[in-house]
Amino acid sequence: MNHQPRPAVGVAMVLAGSILFAVNGTVSKLASATGIDAPQLTTLRASGAALGLFALALALRPKRLRITRREVPMLVAYGLAGFFLVPMLYFVAINRMPVGIGLLFEYTAPVLVALWARFVQGHAVRPRLWAGLAACLAGLACVAEIWGRLRLDALGVAAALTAAVLLAAYYLLSARGVTERDTLSLTAYAFGVSALAGAAVRPWWNFDLSALGATSETGHLPVWLLLVYIVIGGSIAPYLLLAGAMRHLPPTSVGIIGMSEPVVATAVAWLVLHEHLNAAQIGGGALILFGVALAETARVKAEPSDPAPVPPN
Repeated sequence: MNHQPRPAVGVAMVLAGSILFAVNGTVSKLASATGIDAPQLTTLRASGAALGLFALALALRPKRLRITRREVPMLVAYGLAGFFLVPMLYFVAINRMPVGIGLLFEYTAPVLVALWARFVQGHAVRPRLWAGLAACLAGLACVAEIWGRLRLDALGVAAALTAAVLLAAYYLLSARGVTERDTLSLTAYAFGVSALAGAAVRPWWNFDLSALGATSETGHLPVWLLLVYIVIGGSIAPYLLLAGAMRHLPPTSVGIIGMSEPVVATAVAWLVLHEHLNAAQIGGGALILFGVALAETARVKAEPSDPAPVPPN
């Protein structure tokens, strides 16, 4: 039976997934404030998500978990770039500057992908790419307020920009060589690679598990509950929602609607963490999102089978 796309359902799924991802930034910052560092938080998140996704895959599509030797290098690169390094650098960034600003820096990745397509792959692009690049640069300048003393933490900015570069690499890996796998098994293996990498960087036996019984200073929420949200609400659920949305919407639409994430993340951080952005930073954020939207639609001929890039935050 042919599947009938329902755009309204797709839009609702993208918005729901983006909101869950957005809330995850604030929840992760609350967890980090209790003493859990970025590598440890990345490992805990990846391990929980991998267990949950592998359980789902075994229950629903066990045959899809088979892999060939040829796939291993791609899966390792995919998992390391997108599911280990990007989230870890993102956690570093949001611990040193507001959640919304960290996401805005990271969201410049689609512009880098478009520039790669133009100068490395030789794809034709529409002139709007250059307007998008200019808007992103102007927006970043406003967010960082470069006309005065730089107010953002230098290490936080470096972490966020490096995350953007690695996120662009993750998008490219998604479009080249891994599209033959279904999203559920692909994401399960990617989180599995991230969990193994995290265990190598910060071995499980060195974790202070007593910290799970602590509570956050803001909201007085138990750490274990925050981690449950990070694994289920901030990882498994949004990935499945965004993957499902691809049955109803084209990749570009999913990417553009997904840009609601930094807006929601900024609002949640403002309400919960009292992270305020000034008028220049808000205007800069709008410029960045406008520039990313132009870059998302700049390529003249996009492959219809390309997956929608899902930032693994």
